[in-house]
Amino acid sequence: MAYKTTINTSTSTPIPTTTTTLSTATAAAAAAAASASTAAGATTPSRYENQKRRDWNTFCQYLRNHRPPLSLPMCSGAHVLEFLRYLDQFGKTKVHNQTCPFFGLPNPPAPCPCPLRQAWGSLDALIGRLRAAYEEHGGRPEANPFGARAVRLYLREVRDFQAKARGVSYEKKRKRPKPKITTATTTATTTSTS
Repeated sequence: MAYKTTINTSTSTPIPTTTTTLSTATAAAAAAAASASTAAGATTPSRYENQKRRDWNTFCQYLRNHRPPLSLPMCSGAHVLEFLRYLDQFGKTKVHNQTCPFFGLPNPPAPCPCPLRQAWGSLDALIGRLRAAYEEHGGRPEANPFGARAVRLYLREVRDFQAKARGVSYEKKRKRPKPKITTATTTATTTSTS
């Protein structure tokens, strides 16, 4: 049994005037949603902030798992060094030993049994983030264990050793000096205007 539906198009009904109000209301709602999303985007933490929070949580977890457990005020530069050495086991950078035949080669031609370690750049950035997070969590800048002299020396040793072992230089690139404005051009412009 088939049913047939017919639509009567002969009678025309007037279109209500509220349609324009609805479209205006819809546009206003869309604009409000867009401004809310940009406001929410402004409060969304940056990639750096997210990484800093994760690093801080990892360090606090390390302190809780330490034997004996450590509180943050008891933490010193020596504990930060222990943490950095602990992180080496999760590294992805091949660092050749001095006895390795590939010591000092940036691209070794074959695999070797040398250990994987954290790259110096990763450790340096990690310490910078943890140093900032320590002060954000109420630590005093003068007592910041991440800024301890021993930590700075350790990072320098890691950088120098990895540079030799991997054949990679970590020299800072010097910025070109900005061209100076000469006094001859300034005096020429002042004489031409007078």
